[in-house]
Amino acid sequence: MKNAENIVVGISIGDLNGIGSEIVLKTFEDSRMLEFCTPVVFASAKTMTFLKNHFNSDVSFNGINDIKQLIYGKINVFNCWNNVVNIDFGKEDLKIGEYAIKSLEAATRALKNNDIDVLVTAPINKHNIQSDTFKFPGHTDYLAKELGGNSLMFMITNTLRVGLLTDHVPVKDIANHITSDLIQQKINTVYESLQQDFNISRPKIAVLGINPHTGDNGVIGIEDDTVLRPTLEKIKASGKLVFGPYAADSFFGSNNYKNFDTIIASYHDQGLIPFKTLSFGQGVNYTAGLNKVRTSPDHGTAYEIAGKGIADENSFKEAVFAAIEIYKNRSEYEELTSNPLKKAAKNERR
Repeated sequence: MKNAENIVVGISIGDLNGIGSEIVLKTFEDSRMLEFCTPVVFASAKTMTFLKNHFNSDVSFNGINDIKQLIYGKINVFNCWNNVVNIDFGKEDLKIGEYAIKSLEAATRALKNNDIDVLVTAPINKHNIQSDTFKFPGHTDYLAKELGGNSLMFMITNTLRVGLLTDHVPVKDIANHITSDLIQQKINTVYESLQQDFNISRPKIAVLGINPHTGDNGVIGIEDDTVLRPTLEKIKASGKLVFGPYAADSFFGSNNYKNFDTIIASYHDQGLIPFKTLSFGQGVNYTAGLNKVRTSPDHGTAYEIAGKGIADENSFKEAVFAAIEIYKNRSEYEELTSNPLKKAAKNERR
């Protein structure tokens, strides 16, 4: 396994008019971070110099035009463009969206080529990234296409993990999206991720209902009874510890979530509202199910405070730590599964 400082963390710079660049700089102003990884920021040395001066940051970095030029234990900036970028903090700008995509595409190529070990993405604006050549609602869908696998939005902290059956789907379409095949696919993705990425050999998973009060026996909706419950019973029969559906309104307030390794919500706000209420500023968005590791902070571009030097970097810093930890866990899991004797010895110690 790699030495900690030799784990190469690629960073896409996100929307330059938002807080992404500030939280990246603040994260690596702490020189101890370089004991855990070697960062590569996909942007340009000119742009990063402007941002460094704007925020009075004391970071120093190594500008590179080829990934082979990176220096371990230093902050590296991979030049994705050489022109001067007009940064206007707090403003939505289509041109800035183009730079966000240039950064993301370059970082993704490096990830696919194993030039970087993991990817941490700074926040983008989902509107200004749209173009004739980029038509994805966000990072997750783009990376699923580029990297392959059954992607799943997985919000994580040290004590709480929330996965989603559906993510960026309009509320009016949610029930139609939730099929038996989708439920099985998402639960299998979560189950495998908990084993290989989080070192949990026998995970317990709770699933929240689709309708209020899980439909109240059909009074408020039939999907919980006709789709969700039968599918969960089928999954249980395969030996997985899957429970539910639980009524979402009382699940978190009653602290029932503490009894499970992961909670799977039926839709975006059902899962993310309690997650962010309980962990905002410390949470991480992890894309499970891909053949590479990608994390991001649990917030957006925050235009309203961009450029003011007051953004909190903790969530981004946690995203870096999570990517490193998941990378290590996955590497160990792959080593153990390829060596049955090591796996047996580890199981005996538990």
